[in-house]
Amino acid sequence: MRLHIAADHAGYELKTHLVAHLTEAGHDVVDHGAHTYDAQDDYPSFCLAAGEAVVAEPGSLGIVIGGSGNGEQIAANKVTGVRAVLAWSLETARLGRQHNDANVIAVGGRMHSTQEATSFVEAFVAEPFSGDARHQRRIDQLADYEAARPAAS
Repeated sequence: MRLHIAADHAGYELKTHLVAHLTEAGHDVVDHGAHTYDAQDDYPSFCLAAGEAVVAEPGSLGIVIGGSGNGEQIAANKVTGVRAVLAWSLETARLGRQHNDANVIAVGGRMHSTQEATSFVEAFVAEPFSGDARHQRRIDQLADYEAARPAAS
């Protein structure tokens, strides 16, 4: 599977681990940065790039990582067509895919061990969308809102 990954300085170490781990597992991983550790870098550009790539490649998924994952989730969700969820457990990672057909997972690199965070990402990537009508109806309502809203000035 094609996976787009991005992180700022707070998620850099976890991102480096995940790129190697997911590549070894057979995934095609595209790294949108940060490409070097810089304690002063800013997450929005990395997360927006990953989100745009996910939308441009239907069927791909994204992973955005920061200290808490909150800002990264917000940034990714600014991209039209992204449905990013913040995962803090295996259940939230799985439910993001099952119920919301999420295409991006956000993880807090400072909130979880490498092992925990890796398990969240693995669960997210492995879990299919349930396709249940009630979940699709809700996703469609949000997509309709997103398509109809005027661009910010």
